[in-house]
Amino acid sequence: MTLVTPVFDEGNTLIGYVANRAHHAEIGGITPGSMPPNATCLAEEGVVISPTHLIRGGESCFDEVSKILTEAPYPTRHIKDNLADLNAQLASNRRGQSLLESIAASHGTELLQAEMAYLKQQSFDALEQHLKATGFEEGSAAETLDDDTPIQVSIRNEENRLIIDLSDTGPTLPGNLNATPAIVQSAILYTLRLWTQSRVPLNEGILNSAKIILPECFLKPAFSEDPTRCPAVVGGNVESSQRLVDTLIKALSIQACSQGTMNNFLFGDDNFGYYETICGGSGAGAGYDGTSGIHTHMTNTATTDPEILEQ
Repeated sequence: MTLVTPVFDEGNTLIGYVANRAHHAEIGGITPGSMPPNATCLAEEGVVISPTHLIRGGESCFDEVSKILTEAPYPTRHIKDNLADLNAQLASNRRGQSLLESIAASHGTELLQAEMAYLKQQSFDALEQHLKATGFEEGSAAETLDDDTPIQVSIRNEENRLIIDLSDTGPTLPGNLNATPAIVQSAILYTLRLWTQSRVPLNEGILNSAKIILPECFLKPAFSEDPTRCPAVVGGNVESSQRLVDTLIKALSIQACSQGTMNNFLFGDDNFGYYETICGGSGAGAGYDGTSGIHTHMTNTATTDPEILEQ
């Protein structure tokens, strides 16, 4: 779930947004843990929330959000956890809002916006400089999902601009390994930052030097207004994203593939859901071995303490 808060300066001019995206371990669906392996549509994967106010005009809308979470076709099994997590996200956004307001008040809105633009420019420059330094011209690679559905990528350099073409990737899938353009964009952004080996802030500036060609496929399926007619996507975030990163890394000759999965392990009942990712390993590269027993790429987690599992 993503919370977005607009931030204004003392003159009531919009200066930016604060956003917080958090993984809710239980949000409904046909199985505990909200990641059903046999889902065939978005509705079966949990509560689908259209853009909705949590706070409006300074007033709480938590009651309305609670109804959405508990009255859906496949409602959440743990509303208390959802509301606690939403409160934590809201507190995070308010802290970010306070910090942005403080910067604007002390340094001015124009300087703040110039600083934000500079952060994006740094990322843009990092990729441009890397392209010039390496002389990269083109590369291509393919990976498959477990059912042999292909992810095909070709990358070429056109006047210091990367063209990333996913046109030959497989069609929309009947299961839950479909992804979205947001996932594709995040995977590309992440891989390009790996490639440049620069300490620039992670932001979209690096994509200003790239053009992504992504026709309709399982990485960009068609969605309708009806969640029961939308493709299932929960595996796209945790499985297809890993395979996509591996494919991009191969095309850029960065290193060998990782384990290519997040190894999601879920169990629970009508009252709770437990979710864990189990680490695998990373691939070798020029001059170094691969690493075993480590979370890689999109997994982005540490293993939960055994005491929590015991409880």
